[in-house]
Amino acid sequence: MAEAHQAVAFQFTVTPEGLDFHLSREAVRQLYLAAVHSWKKRLVRAKNSFLTGVYPASPSSWMVVVMATAGSCYCQVDPSLGLIARIQRWLPRGEALTPQAQTVVSTVVFSTGAWLAAVLLFRRLLRLLLSYHGWMFEPHGHMSRSTRLWIALMKIMSIRKPLLYSFQSSLPKLPVPPVKATVARYLESVRPLLDDDKYLEMAALAKEFQEKTAPRLQRYLRLKSWWTTNYVSVGSPGDSGDPAAFGAVASELVSPPSSMRRDLGSPGCPGWSSRGRGSRTHSLSPLSVPVSCPFHLSPSLKHLAVYHKGRYYKVWLYYGGQLLPPADLEMQFQRILDDPSPPQPGEERLAALTAGERVPWAEARARFFSRGPNKAALDAIERAAFFLTLDEEEHGHEPARPGCMDAYAKSLLHGRCYDRCAPQNLPPLWGWGFWGAGGVNSPPPPKPNAPCPPQFMLATDKFQLGYTEGGHCKGDPRRQLAPPQRLQWDIPPEGVAAIEASLRVARALAEDVDFCCFPFSTFGKGLIKRCRTSPDAFIQIALQLAHFRDKGSFCLTYEASMTRLFREGRTETVRSCTSESTAFVRSMADARRSRSERQRLFKAAAEKHQQLYRLAMTGAGIDRHLFLPSTLIGPSTHLDVYKRQVLSEPWRLSTSQTPQQQLRMFDLNKFPDHVSSGGGFGPVADDGYGVSYIIAGENLITFHVSSKFSSPETDSQRFGRNIRQAMLDIAGLFDKPPPAAG
Repeated sequence: MAEAHQAVAFQFTVTPEGLDFHLSREAVRQLYLAAVHSWKKRLVRAKNSFLTGVYPASPSSWMVVVMATAGSCYCQVDPSLGLIARIQRWLPRGEALTPQAQTVVSTVVFSTGAWLAAVLLFRRLLRLLLSYHGWMFEPHGHMSRSTRLWIALMKIMSIRKPLLYSFQSSLPKLPVPPVKATVARYLESVRPLLDDDKYLEMAALAKEFQEKTAPRLQRYLRLKSWWTTNYVSVGSPGDSGDPAAFGAVASELVSPPSSMRRDLGSPGCPGWSSRGRGSRTHSLSPLSVPVSCPFHLSPSLKHLAVYHKGRYYKVWLYYGGQLLPPADLEMQFQRILDDPSPPQPGEERLAALTAGERVPWAEARARFFSRGPNKAALDAIERAAFFLTLDEEEHGHEPARPGCMDAYAKSLLHGRCYDRCAPQNLPPLWGWGFWGAGGVNSPPPPKPNAPCPPQFMLATDKFQLGYTEGGHCKGDPRRQLAPPQRLQWDIPPEGVAAIEASLRVARALAEDVDFCCFPFSTFGKGLIKRCRTSPDAFIQIALQLAHFRDKGSFCLTYEASMTRLFREGRTETVRSCTSESTAFVRSMADARRSRSERQRLFKAAAEKHQQLYRLAMTGAGIDRHLFLPSTLIGPSTHLDVYKRQVLSEPWRLSTSQTPQQQLRMFDLNKFPDHVSSGGGFGPVADDGYGVSYIIAGENLITFHVSSKFSSPETDSQRFGRNIRQAMLDIAGLFDKPPPAAG
């Protein structure tokens, strides 16, 4: 109880003698430090917002302009062409403002105006420079004069080191593509999937839509692009196997994302960029993000929610205005692990409500969690920086245990259906030195963007923080910290019944997931690049070959692409199944085709895929432009047909590449055991596959394949074998065939 009282600044009781007042000096001190830290943070944010707003200029450049103008005036040279004198005449006269003071003020006002005009001019120039995408379409190894000039100008404009948001307001807006071009690219994308009669029918429908309905929808999109910034936007780390060191592992993994959140919350954080273009990361609340909302932003996230053995806790991440170090977090987690109290009625399986149907969860929230202790506890979870699960099941990759990664991936994906919050943020955590992270994908459909901080967490844990010889975090914990707060629930029997009903639905969904995760180490991007081919194009064509061998047909294929070259850019779709790729795949099934012909067809397919990827990245994709019109106006005959024929097409092969960020953090060849295996997702269509892959270094590609047991057409293990063989067969066209994978 003494520790708990540290969180209370004062308390009083009413006695017959009067008020009995007790003041905690330590609590008052912490409140004072927190207030000071908060005001310092506000001042720093204000300063950084100003620095970001005037980028690429700086306050020192303002001083230079003022001094240069004053020096010119002193030398009887008027750089303002009479504007300084005119400003001086507008200033009020009086004893406080002498003629000399008027001269100084008018000089400063003119200099400030000239400096601001220069800032606006430079920012406009910067936006024009960032609108140039010609470098992306140039052949590898060749650079035009325009691109060389662009690079030189960008270096000049970026002499001052940018902050996190320095380029944000200078990024160009995502352009609205012409309807004719989008419809043409759409018809091209579905041509290999339709026979002649169905294609002619689709072409007629597309022409009718383009002439009758599309012009009105296009005007809506252009208007929206004018008043919005983006027309697409909608409103094992520890080596210790000792369970006693589990809290150390958890704290080491919580510390990096917490510090990353803190840094990203400040505009002063150094920018992450792609060719000088800044990007953004947001915080997501873990429990009740509305389906219609792309993400829920919380302005000040100071704690995390922890789940262990059916109980929920609230753990503060700050003390005295400072982020807790790993040793303090380890102590807090150990207190949770040592807590013998049982779960409250309905508490253990509470999160099953978020794993079932959305409507029952919304109804249960309104009935049972809108007031009293339930609302307070739920608010603590929703407003947490992220959600942490301390799981005591053993998971991980062991080469001697085939299939162990499959079970690990399924545990990451859905767990027991009641010990993972869905949608959840990061990171659900597993015991015995193994861990994993889950992220929430948000609209717009068909598939959104997914940031990947786990690689940062893994590298920071191993190469920066480290552990003691006993497997604990370095440093001494502060024992005076208040213990974690156990969240209190008062769930009625009807609420428990709703939880159990949702759990049955969630288990049925989870048990239907077929997952296959495997490392492909026969070769990697090193050999692929020697074939003068993009690694991503190579893998995408291999997936087309594997799918054709698996099902005997082609399907609409999705690949995620980023549009971060534009302001508030998110994702776009690359339709990987093309006429060129299908021609190559058919040649691999035709024994009469020669090796040279197959090579030629593969090169054409790879170049076509790269062209589609470049178009998607530069705002000339298909699906975002096609999806938006259906959300802007009411029902109409042509729009209903459009929705039924175009938007309802199933993505039977949904793919995504996880970016590899660890190359910047450590040598993957020296520490192969610390290479991230990436992540995966469930299938989009009931009779389809979900495939995620990560290209790690020169000799490793990890695949994550998912499908549903209930579909007789799919088998994740079979598709995984087809992917392996397709990779080997394509590589054999260009080099000595690699040995068969084990």
